Amino acid sequence: MGTETQAEEYYPRKGGLRTMPFIIVNESFERIASYGLSPNMIIYLMTYYQMSAATAGSIIGIWSALSNGLAIVGAIVSDSYLGRFSVVAHGSIFTLIGMIILWLTAMIPQLNSFSCSQFQHVCNGTTAVQLAVLLSSFVFMSLGTGFVRPCSIIFGADQLERKENPENQRLVDSYFNWYYASTGISTILAVTTIVYIQDRYGWQVGFGVPAILMFLSVIMFLIGSPLYIKVKAKESLLIGLLQAAVAAFRKRNTSISLTDSDDYYHLPIESEISTPSNDFRCLNRACMIQDPQRDLNPDGSASNPWNLCSLEQVESLKALIRVLPMWSTGFIIFVDMNVFSFSVLQTKTMDRHIFPNFEIPAASFSVFLIIALTIWLSFYDRVLVPLLSKYTGLPRGLSPVTRMGIGLIVSCMSMALSAITESIRRRRAIEEGHEDDPSALVNMSAMWFVPQYALLGVAEAIHAVGQIEFLYSLLPKSMSSIASAMYNIGTAVPSLFGSILVSGVDWLSSTGGKTSWLSSNINRGHLDYFYWLLSFLSLLNFFYFLAVCRCYEPGNDGSSRFSHVAEEKQCNYRLLPESS
Repeated sequence: MGTETQAEEYYPRKGGLRTMPFIIVNESFERIASYGLSPNMIIYLMTYYQMSAATAGSIIGIWSALSNGLAIVGAIVSDSYLGRFSVVAHGSIFTLIGMIILWLTAMIPQLNSFSCSQFQHVCNGTTAVQLAVLLSSFVFMSLGTGFVRPCSIIFGADQLERKENPENQRLVDSYFNWYYASTGISTILAVTTIVYIQDRYGWQVGFGVPAILMFLSVIMFLIGSPLYIKVKAKESLLIGLLQAAVAAFRKRNTSISLTDSDDYYHLPIESEISTPSNDFRCLNRACMIQDPQRDLNPDGSASNPWNLCSLEQVESLKALIRVLPMWSTGFIIFVDMNVFSFSVLQTKTMDRHIFPNFEIPAASFSVFLIIALTIWLSFYDRVLVPLLSKYTGLPRGLSPVTRMGIGLIVSCMSMALSAITESIRRRRAIEEGHEDDPSALVNMSAMWFVPQYALLGVAEAIHAVGQIEFLYSLLPKSMSSIASAMYNIGTAVPSLFGSILVSGVDWLSSTGGKTSWLSSNINRGHLDYFYWLLSFLSLLNFFYFLAVCRCYEPGNDGSSRFSHVAEEKQCNYRLLPESS
C-alpha cells in the first residue's frame, strides 16, 4: 500500500457504483464498532480499572480529542504522501488492532484490576502495565479514526468522478445521500444494539462484537481493492498554508511595498488574483519576490516554497484567519457534549423501563440526541425554511450567524435543564436513604433526561449546520477540505478542554477534604453544580459570540465585511463529517 497511481484515465473499468458496497460497508461497520464503545466506556474504566468518575471522564475526553485531532494528520498524509486508499486501509487496520487490544483487556484478568478489587482485601489498584495496555488500545483506535474519517467519504467520491459523464453529479449526490443515511443508521445501531449487548452479556462479548465487525470492515474494504480508482497523492492545501505562515515569519523584517505591481508578488500563470488584500498586510511578505534570480526557478516556480509562496496561498491563509474567531465560538457546544458521559452514571441509577419487561441501557440515552438532531434538520429544511425565507428573503431562512447564535442559546438551556434534573434526582436519592449507595435505584424515571438530550441534539443541529455554511461562505471553494478539517479540530479542541475542565473542577472542589462535585458517588457529589458551571460558561460564550459578531456584517450570501473574494460560494456542507 504505497503511493497510489492515477488510475482513472488508464483503467476506465475501475470505480463506479460497484465499489460503493465495499466503501459504505467499511465505513458503516467502523462507526458501529467505534461509536458502540464510547457510551459505556466510563462504566468500564470505573469498574475494571478502579478509576474515579473524574479520571475516567478525563481519559475519555483525551481519547475523543486525539481521535478528532488526528484527522488533520490523516488528511495531510492522504493528500501529500500515501493517497486515500492506503490511508483508509491503514486506518482500518489500526482501529482493528486497538479494538482487539481493548477486547483482550476484558478477556485476560491480568490486564485489568477488576479481579483485584473483587477478591483481594488489599489492592494496589491498576498497575502501569495494565494502564499502558489500555491506553495503547485508545491510541491505535484514535489513529484509525483519524485516518479513516476524513478520507473515506472523499475516497468514495473519487470512484464516481467522471467529468465526461453528464450524470456524474447526480451519481455523486446519490452517493452522499446513501453515505450519510448509512452513517446515521450505524450511529443509532451503535448506541442501542452494541450498548445493549454490553449491558446484557458483559464486556467480553460487548467488546468482542465490535472487534468482529471491524475485522469484517477491513476484509470488505480490501476485497474491493482491485476495483478502486486510486488517486495519486499530491500537495496538501494544509501544507501550503503552513508554508505561507513560515515564509511570512522568515521575512518578518522585510519592508512591505505600498505598490501593487504584479512583478512584486509571486503569481502562478493561472492565478486570477493579481494584488493582495489590505488586511493582515504582514502576511504579504510571504509572496514578495526579493531577488528573482534567487527566489525563482527558470520556469517561474518558487525555488524554496518555504521562503516564497504564491499570492493565492497567502490569501487562503488570510481567509482562514478571518473565520477563526467565529469558528471558536462553537467550542462550548462540543464541551457540553463531551462531558455528558457523566449522564450515564445518572441514568444508571434510575428507572429506565419503557415496557414492563424492557429497559433502555443507561448508555443508550444518547440516541435521543441523535433522533432530535435528525428530526430538527428535516423539520427546518422542509417546514421552516420555506416559511422563514418568505419573511427574511434568505434562501436558507435564517442567516448562518443567526442560527449559530440560536444553537448556543439552546445549548445553554440544555445545561441548565441538566442541572435542575440532577438536583431533583440527587435530592430524591438522599431522601430515600441512598446517600452512601451510588448504585441504588432511585424512584424516578430516567425519561426525565430525555428533554436535555433532545435540546442538546437540537443545539448541535442548529449550530453545526450554520457554522458549516458560514465557513463555506467565507472560504474559497478550493478550501473546502480546510472547512472539513476545521470541523474536526472544532471537536478535538473542546474534548481536550473538557478533559482539563473535569480534572480542574474535581481538584478544586475536593480541596480541604471536601467531597468532589464529580465524585464517583454521584449522590454525595454535586453534578448539578458542574452542569450549572457549564451553563454559565455557555452564557459567557454567547456574549463572546455577540462580540465576535460585531466584526462581521453577514449579507444574503453570509459574507463578512472582511471577506476577500471567494470563488463559487455555494454551500455544500455534505462534504463535512457529521457529528454524533
